Amino acid sequence: MRLFRILTSKELKGYFLTPFGWMVLAFVTLMQGLSLSTAMKGFRDTPVKDSLVYVTFHTPLFWFYFLFIFPLITMRLFAEEERSGTLETLLTAPVRTWQVVLSKYTAAMLFYTILWIPALLQFKIFVWVTHLPPAWTPGALLGTFTAVMLMGAAFTAVGCLASAITSSQIIAGMLTVGLLVIQYFLGFVTVIWGESFAGASFFHFISSQQHLHYFASGLFDTRPAAYFLSVAVFVLFLTYQVVDYRRWKR
Repeated sequence: MRLFRILTSKELKGYFLTPFGWMVLAFVTLMQGLSLSTAMKGFRDTPVKDSLVYVTFHTPLFWFYFLFIFPLITMRLFAEEERSGTLETLLTAPVRTWQVVLSKYTAAMLFYTILWIPALLQFKIFVWVTHLPPAWTPGALLGTFTAVMLMGAAFTAVGCLASAITSSQIIAGMLTVGLLVIQYFLGFVTVIWGESFAGASFFHFISSQQHLHYFASGLFDTRPAAYFLSVAVFVLFLTYQVVDYRRWKR
């Protein structure tokens, strides 16, 4: 575990000791602030039955920047080290493959979690500045961030796999975005084709939008948790196989 902690700490420092990590943090903070401002404008213009948290995380702007977070934080994990040749040195060191894969994934998830701290503070600042009761319930706020973390666990794993199979950060980023966009639009299959075909329940089950909808409404369900965590474990297993193949091929 000592080696795992060292590797995780090294990867995490890579986000904060370079301008890139701070730029990603600033980007997410700015875009989340714009989503919150858009939601507040909607509350001002017309009566809205949903909570401010729900509306903020259901604007088109949210999904636009949310899906781009993952290539930004994962595309360099393996691809950059492969391109620079440091991955070969790492894989020939006395460390296990699972420690390499899991340390990179853990560091990416820790950084991803930190990205949402300003978003949480923005909701707190709303209450402090307006001196009004929160326009949301604690369950809606907790459910929303729970869903964001669950989706992050799965989508970060997808980014790790994309980075592991190529030495180009650009290709890794494009592959990650492509896979996540496909997953996103699969959630609209039932909207387009209706509910009458046999696979409708499956597309409901994999719909990120639907899971976020329920969690943001304060409705907790174990099935989305099982789905996203299972995807994360399976994709990390594939990543392990890819990296381990590279290790023994050398």
